[in-house]
Amino acid sequence: MRILLLGEYSNVHATLAEGLRTLGNEVVVASNGDFWKDYPRDIDLARKPGKIGGLSLYAKILSILPRMRNFDVVQLINPMFLELKAQRIAPIYRQLKRSNGKVFLGAFGMDYYWAKINSEQMPLRYSDFNIGKRLRMNADAVKERKDWIGTPKERLNRRIAEECDGIIAGLYEYYATYSNVFPEKTRFIPMPINTGGVKAHDIAPHEGKIKIFIGISRGRSEYKGTDIMLEAALEVAQRHSQEMEIVKAEGLPFREYRRRMEGSDAILDQLYSYTPSMNSLLAMSKGIICIGGGEPENYDILNETELRPIINVQPCRESVVEQLEWLLAHKKDITQLKRDSVEYVCRHHDHINVACRYLEFWNSESSL
Repeated sequence: MRILLLGEYSNVHATLAEGLRTLGNEVVVASNGDFWKDYPRDIDLARKPGKIGGLSLYAKILSILPRMRNFDVVQLINPMFLELKAQRIAPIYRQLKRSNGKVFLGAFGMDYYWAKINSEQMPLRYSDFNIGKRLRMNADAVKERKDWIGTPKERLNRRIAEECDGIIAGLYEYYATYSNVFPEKTRFIPMPINTGGVKAHDIAPHEGKIKIFIGISRGRSEYKGTDIMLEAALEVAQRHSQEMEIVKAEGLPFREYRRRMEGSDAILDQLYSYTPSMNSLLAMSKGIICIGGGEPENYDILNETELRPIINVQPCRESVVEQLEWLLAHKKDITQLKRDSVEYVCRHHDHINVACRYLEFWNSESSL
């Protein structure tokens, strides 16, 4: 198949492309590299600052649109798959739909349905927008609601979701949101991870201090709960300075981020998530324990009945402190949790197996 993957979140498309190519498909990834993270792509669609940068990007896209024809499948990472206003993206989407085979929408992050449903219906116990039946009113959540609800972004998102051939959700919570609205065309497919061939038995026994890694996204610390997780970790590390140390990575390109993560024992990530993110899954594939989203729904949607490698936290500082203290008190379990983490990713997130599931869905009658 000829496949065009447009846009990028956390290396999802670049990793999926690796799996698809291994299976013999022709794949083009066109993206901005997810801003400063600078993930690999075949066509660079990064925008330079300012109005001139927007005009330059728009002109570049118009010039390369003829190269974006006659693909069997086009997958959009998000309705805002380009760094342009929704009004600019809409005609580009229409052109892509006219000149290619099937078009699929990714449910991998922020969009209208995620903001709207979790702010009003609140099907999840907690999310980026709610804790129980209480709206989160932090600055980022308020901004995202204003940005997506009752705006051109909403209109673009609704049009693509209604017209596309299928919607692929990469995490349980996105599936729970989209399947409420589009049950017939929404499919859950796990995030793809290239494990690099690491196996559970490759993980050496744990020794010495517990090294806790935390990655901080620029301007997103409060929204993702990293501020609370870091505060909790620093408190525990201060009490147990001989047993625990904290390693921070803030605003780093992907290659440097991966290098900084190496050698860690655990990663703190995504306080308000039910599930491990791409960053957490990458860490787990290297034998790094995830302290974050590991709710029962995460295991259920994967049909995983044996492995429980994620140290689940509730969306509050006290829970993070409690779980870090638990890990310190159960050092004997660290090696097995690390090995189970590797096995979990190999079992459910291997990029080639995930690519097979994408191909099956793209080719299925249900996506027509």
